[in-house]
Amino acid sequence: MAYPAKKLIDDPNDVATQFIEGLVETYPGLQYLDGFPSVKVVLRSDVTAATYDKVAVISGGGSGHEPAHAGFVGEGMLTAAVCGDIFASPPVDSILAGIRAVTGPEGCLLIVKNYTGDRLNFGLAAEQAKSEGYKVEMVIVGDDCALPPPRGIAGRRGLAGTVLVHKIAGAAAAAGLSLSDVYAEAKNASEIVGTMGVALSVCTLPGQFPSDRPGPCKMELGLGIHGEPGAAVVDLRPVDYVVSHVLKQILSAETHYVPITRGSRVVLMVNGLGATPLMELMIATGKAVAKLQLEHGLAVDRVYTGSFMTSLDMAGFSISIMKADQAILHRLDAPTKAPCWPVGVDGNRPPTKIPVPVPASQSKKSEEHLCRPKELNEQGCILESAIEAAANAIIDLKDTLNEWDGKVGDGDCGSTMFRGAKAVLEDMQKYYPLNDAAETVNEIGSSIRRSMGGTSGILYDIFCRAAHARLKELNVSPVTSKQWSDAFQTATDAISKYGGASAGYRTLLDALIPASKVLQERLDEGDDPLSAFVRSAEAAVEGAESTRRMLAQAGRSTYISPELLSSAPDPGAKAAAEWYKAAALALSPNPRSVQLKPK
Repeated sequence: MAYPAKKLIDDPNDVATQFIEGLVETYPGLQYLDGFPSVKVVLRSDVTAATYDKVAVISGGGSGHEPAHAGFVGEGMLTAAVCGDIFASPPVDSILAGIRAVTGPEGCLLIVKNYTGDRLNFGLAAEQAKSEGYKVEMVIVGDDCALPPPRGIAGRRGLAGTVLVHKIAGAAAAAGLSLSDVYAEAKNASEIVGTMGVALSVCTLPGQFPSDRPGPCKMELGLGIHGEPGAAVVDLRPVDYVVSHVLKQILSAETHYVPITRGSRVVLMVNGLGATPLMELMIATGKAVAKLQLEHGLAVDRVYTGSFMTSLDMAGFSISIMKADQAILHRLDAPTKAPCWPVGVDGNRPPTKIPVPVPASQSKKSEEHLCRPKELNEQGCILESAIEAAANAIIDLKDTLNEWDGKVGDGDCGSTMFRGAKAVLEDMQKYYPLNDAAETVNEIGSSIRRSMGGTSGILYDIFCRAAHARLKELNVSPVTSKQWSDAFQTATDAISKYGGASAGYRTLLDALIPASKVLQERLDEGDDPLSAFVRSAEAAVEGAESTRRMLAQAGRSTYISPELLSSAPDPGAKAAAEWYKAAALALSPNPRSVQLKPK
């Protein structure tokens, strides 16, 4: 009879919060925001947003990788770490809480591992923070070298090399550099580091049954830090062979994942994955240094060995190699009080927790701003008509979207969009300040964020937040057609930026991008705004239909065969085209005479 894995825990659902409580009791330089269980943020005890005069460096992700990320919070490294549940990206509200808690006038840099959830949640938090007046930049780290260059937008996974990026960015921020300069150093560091992992066993989640992967006398090469399958399962080999294979993968001239050639100076990190004795890590380190020097002709300037980014109780290790120069070494050698970087800490013990901050703008918002106006002006009436038509179009399309998504995805696109549309209709009657275009768009994002969930919810929330920020920046009322076009393009660009897709990837962008392009072109040509809106809706419909002929390069459809993909359009693109078309027709003076069929 199988039993759950033995763990020294109480509640499997509470391990992340209890870890944080123990961490801040152990290290007096750390404290946490008192927002458990939804807000799990560890931050420097000597930093407050009101007084901090340097760039804040913030990272985070799912728990289970300790000491990453919270163990690297400290002067000279991270200013705050945002923790999700086990292997789950932290929610947007937690990330925003971290940003607000430590970000002063110099702004903040977000360092994010390349996983879809992290990219989207941190990306949405960045857009929201920008709309609140914060200066924010984001660097995405994808240092995995185990797999060949991937198809589509998934990209290389973020692994232990991220910790070296933390150190370099933190040292640059501590030196007083501007946000743009800290971003540049972190971005450069992310592009010159490569990592590959090897495991003898996969991790066991708290409360779960142990896995029998990779099997007796087997080992797995190139797996990720969440236990996802790797590049290959092979017979157990001596460490000398394993290290040699990993180094060849990282330094491969074919993939050229890192710009390291014979004669380069490098930094080496050998990282334990959670259940590997230090003895075995040191053995691997000794082998790696010798091979880098003798077989690859590299000068090894720094060596770090230990557990930096684990995967719960996984037995195995990863190797990271970063190209080094004097500037990189200077940042790595700079002092830090981060407790889990190999440097000691000191200082008095401050309180272990502080209140969760609220945005400065929240206290300024009166109930009047968050309710429907008693009387709608012309712009308010237009917005109401367009929003109502768009939402009802999605409600009517629920079953069709689910049917399409059942063929090319997981079958819930219609239900997800339906929840968002219903919430928009309900909230519009109570909360939307329809006479204020920018704030209405912002509230639509809030409705979607509360109700939809999933990747679609995040993408549409990003869309609304980016449009809101652009409209606020333009600061005009009423909003002109060209300004709406500008905000629409900004919002579409934001989805592409944080989601990673673009035209031709078989996503909702295949409807939104042509719509934005045609709208701008027709307005520039002097078309009547309503006519331009309708023409752009035609482009959206045609773009959505064209997805039938596309190979998926984003989302779950990437795993579907081309034959199945051709049986249905992309549901997300069709949903986008339908709500956009409905809004256009609602504002057209003669909607019955308008034909919006793909050519």
